[in-house]
Amino acid sequence: MRLDKYLKVSRLAKRRTEAKEALDAGRIELGGRAVKPSHVVNVGDELLIHYATRDVRVRVLALPERHGARVKPETLYTVLEDRRTA
Repeated sequence: MRLDKYLKVSRLAKRRTEAKEALDAGRIELGGRAVKPSHVVNVGDELLIHYATRDVRVRVLALPERHGARVKPETLYTVLEDRRTA
């Protein structure tokens, strides 16, 4: 699954376009590097997301089995770190 779509489905981003803009701006990292919206997400990936007032590190636990499936967002990832920024 594309990273921009995963961020929307997992509700880490409100809209897919918002996720794409954050990815294009380099505010989402995987392994210390900025990634593109088309990056394929895998179970076990650790993402660092730079929001306006905080940084959140999450680990991907699962991917939706089919597109459009109703899933609980909290089952798709776990928060490893949630840090406020000044």
